[in-house]
Amino acid sequence: MFEIRVICDPDDRDRVSKTLAAAFTTVAVRQQATRDGWRTRLYVTADHKPDESWPTTEEAYATAPSIIREIGWTAHTAAEKPFGTRLGREFWLRKAAVLDRIALTDEADAIPSDAAEVATEAARRLIELDDTTVICDPRHYVRQQYAHWTKHQ
Repeated sequence: MFEIRVICDPDDRDRVSKTLAAAFTTVAVRQQATRDGWRTRLYVTADHKPDESWPTTEEAYATAPSIIREIGWTAHTAAEKPFGTRLGREFWLRKAAVLDRIALTDEADAIPSDAAEVATEAARRLIELDDTTVICDPRHYVRQQYAHWTKHQ
């Protein structure tokens, strides 16, 4: 997320707001007069629009095993490694994906939980492991990477 400040003529407010909304995902525009009183300051909280080529949740997890099976796989994989052994990318990807799926289920059922927070942290761990910079929601990155991984298995 980032902030955009625009100084424009009051008559241009709507056109500028619509243009920004077309280019970015935006929150409501806040407006204030400039010190001279002749122009308007617009403040917009914005984020990049999601890349349309990224898979939907349904596409990303279409062929995923059940949540129970994935929890079992991640638990078994973590348990069989000696303490202190670095777990590979597949482990972190599958763990982040199953946590994302749990969070999605909780969100859909309006169940109050910290699943979304936990899923986001797991996604950040994957991003860190991949040594990449992501400017979108970390969970979107997990879905993209999971879809790519299952396609190339």
